[in-house]
Amino acid sequence: MRTPTKEIVKKISKILRDERPDYVYLRDLFRKVREELSVEVTTKSKRLPYVPTEEELKHYYNIVWKMRNTKHMVLIKVLLYTGVRVQELVNLKIEDIDFDRCQIRINQGKGSKDRIVPFPQDFRETLMLFTNAEKLTGAVYLFESNRKKAFTTRGIRKILADYAKEAGMAQSISPHKLRHFLFTWLKQQGIDDALIQPYSGHETRQSLEVYSKLSLANAQESYNEKIDRFPI
Repeated sequence: MRTPTKEIVKKISKILRDERPDYVYLRDLFRKVREELSVEVTTKSKRLPYVPTEEELKHYYNIVWKMRNTKHMVLIKVLLYTGVRVQELVNLKIEDIDFDRCQIRINQGKGSKDRIVPFPQDFRETLMLFTNAEKLTGAVYLFESNRKKAFTTRGIRKILADYAKEAGMAQSISPHKLRHFLFTWLKQQGIDDALIQPYSGHETRQSLEVYSKLSLANAQESYNEKIDRFPI
């Protein structure tokens, strides 16, 4: 019969208290304990995220088109073309858009990091017409309500979910699923992870070295070559 963990913790804490351990010390200590006891690290298997098919996405956007809500159409295309996170989307300001370079600056994205994301040249005129109309109303953020308040993450999720329900889809659509679709689609087009990463906002210890050597120009060149085939 095993000793209760609470008792073991008390004994270990008593031994370690005088060492004034920090996180790194404890992490290394218990790693060595696992090695000494031949304990293997086990992780739960993760389910792959649901990614809509091209056919599902086309059907979904067809419903969006039929509703004739310009703001919603532009919002969904920005999500699809850039892969930005929903929190990043609600923070976007009109001034963050560079129409000449077809780029959007993401300020203080995940991990408090700034980055640049591209959008297709064919989308430039639509986006400019939309933003010009919004600026005439005094808008500062890219997507604002009629009360001139920036959209909320909850509001955007509801917009996407409502269209999925209207489309009769078995799986709902969320901003993150559209993000998954873009990066999965780019991978299927043969674009390497190292070229996707500079504007995806992903950062892993294993990829840092190779990603740090790649510029946004390299990434956007590959993006521009493939995005003309995008289903929406």
